[in-house]
Order: sequence, then C-alpha cells, then structure tokens
Amino acid sequence: MKHILFIPVLFIHLVVFAQTTNPASVNSTSIMQDENIQIEATEAMNSMYNFKFEIAETKFKELIKRYPEHPLPYYLVGLSNWWRMMPYIEDDPMVKKYQPLFDEYMDLSIEKAEVMYKKNEEDIEATFFLCAAHGLIARHYAENGQEMRSLNHTRKTFSYFKKLNDNNELSPEFLFGSALFNYYAAWFRQEYPVLKPVLSLFPKGDKELGIKQLKEVYNNAFWTRTEAQYFLMRIYYNEEEDERTAFEYADYLATTYPDNPYFQRIYARICFTIGKYEECKETSDNIIYKINIGMPGYEATSGRYASFFLGKLYKSAGNQEKSKEYYKKAIAFAEQTEATNQNYYLYAIADLARMCDKEKDIASAREYYETILDKADRDNSLRQEAKDYLKKTEEKKKGWW
Repeated sequence: MKHILFIPVLFIHLVVFAQTTNPASVNSTSIMQDENIQIEATEAMNSMYNFKFEIAETKFKELIKRYPEHPLPYYLVGLSNWWRMMPYIEDDPMVKKYQPLFDEYMDLSIEKAEVMYKKNEEDIEATFFLCAAHGLIARHYAENGQEMRSLNHTRKTFSYFKKLNDNNELSPEFLFGSALFNYYAAWFRQEYPVLKPVLSLFPKGDKELGIKQLKEVYNNAFWTRTEAQYFLMRIYYNEEEDERTAFEYADYLATTYPDNPYFQRIYARICFTIGKYEECKETSDNIIYKINIGMPGYEATSGRYASFFLGKLYKSAGNQEKSKEYYKKAIAFAEQTEATNQNYYLYAIADLARMCDKEKDIASAREYYETILDKADRDNSLRQEAKDYLKKTEEKKKGWW
C-alpha cells in the first residue's frame, strides 16, 4: 500500500522559482520571482541537500520574517525537517524529534496557500504549494506505515496536481510532476495488478514517456534538475534494473552532495553491484568514518550497507580478519534497526559461517547457521544451506566438545 501512495507529486516543490520579474513588483503572492530570493534559496537548498541544516534553516527562517503570509518559507523549513528524517527508520528517535516540526511547517504552508487560493483559484503558486505540501506529507506518512493518514493527503495532492497538469502554459519545471505520475502509474499497474481498485484512482500513465520527461527536466530545467536525477537513479536501479545507467546519476549526486548519507549509501550500493570496487570501498570507508564522528544522518542503515560491502571486499582480497571485523559490524548495525531478516544481515552471517567452517571452528559455524534458520524468511535460499550444514555436522557434534 505504501508504494501506491508514493505516486503523488514528489519534489516538484522547487518549480515555483522558475519565473522572473522586476524585484520592485514583488508582493505577497510572488516573492519567489525575486532574483535575489532565488539566489538565497538556491544556496540554502544546496546546503540542505548536503545536510547542512542549520545553514539552510537560518536562511529559510529569514524569509519567514520577511514574508510571513507566503507559503514558500514555511514549506522550505518543513522540507528541511523532512530531509533530517530521511535516512532513518520510522521508529528512530530522530524521526520522532523532527516529525512534529515537519508537520507544523507543512501545515502552515498549506494554511497560507489556502488563503491565497480562496482569493484566486487560478493562482498557480497557491495551487502549487497546496499540491507540493500535501504530496510531501502523503509521501512521508506512506513511507512510515501510516497509510490512511497518507491517503487523505494523496487525494488532495491529486486534485491540485491535475489543475497544474492541465495548464499547458506552465514552465517546463512543472514537467517533473507529470513525469513521475506517468512512470509510476504505469509501473504499479504492471507490477501490482491485484491493486487495480486503488490504482483506478490515478491516470494509467506511460513508463517510456515518464522517463523521457524526466530526462527533459534533467536537460532543460534548473530548479528540479537534482530531483530529476535522483528519480532517474532510483528508476533505473530499482525498477528498470539498469545499474550502469543508474550509476551515471548516482555518481553526480554523491559527488555534488558528499555529506548526504542517503546519496552516499545508494552510490556505494550501485558501485558494488556493477563492480566498481575501489569507489565502493572509498565511499563505504567514508560512511563508517562519518558514523563514528557523528555526522548528521549517518546512522545504522548506512552502516549496515557500508560494513557489508567492506566485509565482502576484504574477503575477496583474502583478508579474512578484516572481513570478519566488518561483517560483525554489519550484523551489529542490522540489530540496532531490527533489520535481521534483510539480506545484508543474513549474508554477512552466512559468510562468517563459511569462514569458520574453513578454519575448522565448527561450533561457531553452527551457531551462525542456527541464527540464519531463526531469522531468515522461509523462502530464503540460505535456509537450505543452513539446514544442510547442521544436518551434516550433527552426527560429529559429540566429537567437537
């Protein structure tokens, strides 16, 4: 269900900056047209994507003081708090810390936009903020297991998005939202036919058109270029299973935002998948280092990824002790987030069991395989390996101790 609710407008929040006009004509409904504000917002947004939240939010709150009746600055502060939560699992204390602030500022943005919309239903800026704020709220709650709360905002998002989408004279920046709708509406119909009743609420979509539109945004847009790259990376890696193309986008994001833990861990994962092991090792080492020094957003999930990759790479290089060290770190990170049915956790344990077996430490190998039987899903292939090993060694067990 949470995947279906992911379809609404995602990250089209920046398109409002696309227009330009004389700064002297700025009023409560057009502050984003001021070139000076564009520069301020661009610098702040870059800081936010690079997890320099204090810098970003200082600038966003300056805008609130200067333009207290416009939805833009409230939306930006809410968005910053969304990124603060982004790397963490739903029950993490950091989510609980920043979710109230996210809710507060998104609600304020909606409140200000509704005032503008009631004055003029053709106000594209007001429509945009109603669409973007409801869309981001829907996404957050869908990804954190609160489907019903998300669905309410999803419906509102779609109603406002349709109005934006029907306006053919809008800046190309607005194409980003259409691209996501086109791709994911078609993809979900293909992948989840059982959910047809829910999917009937959305357009049928067109995957090829969606990708084409995202590339057009990437090539021609300014404010939504980063978001287009982010989703092209995700789509090519997760949905299209085209890791080589995904790498092109991941490489840019990881290089441009070196302190963004989400971009870094996805980059490390893609590098590992396509065999760019030097890049994977360097990035994984960096992730572990940033976790150790307490960099914002660097937490157990990123640690699980990085430690597993390092364990595999050291094992391939013949350094068994280093491999064991990092596999054990991967296991510890997984246990912190209760991700003990995930493959990185289970395959780390399996490799440790295999190494112990080669070293004739049968007791430890059995313990690892017993953990796999306890934690792995029934359809996981490692279960059979564990069963076979335990059965084979059972008869000799009395001779070990």
